Amino acid sequence: MRKNMGSSDRIIRLTIAIAAFVAYFTGTLTGTLGIVALVVGIIFALTSTVSFCPLYTIFGVTTCKTKN
Repeated sequence: MRKNMGSSDRIIRLTIAIAAFVAYFTGTLTGTLGIVALVVGIIFALTSTVSFCPLYTIFGVTTCKTKN
């Protein structure tokens, strides 16, 4: 797996993930919307942790400045 996410992309995704977790666990988002936000938050947290986004590979996008 090659890294295809830059540091700014990782920070943005992690920030969105944290916001989704907070919104879900505080009860701000409930029901189906809350579950969707939680799943998106988990996906964003995982992809930002490993610096790899499978959709970027499919579309040929990279936000990483260095080639690994």
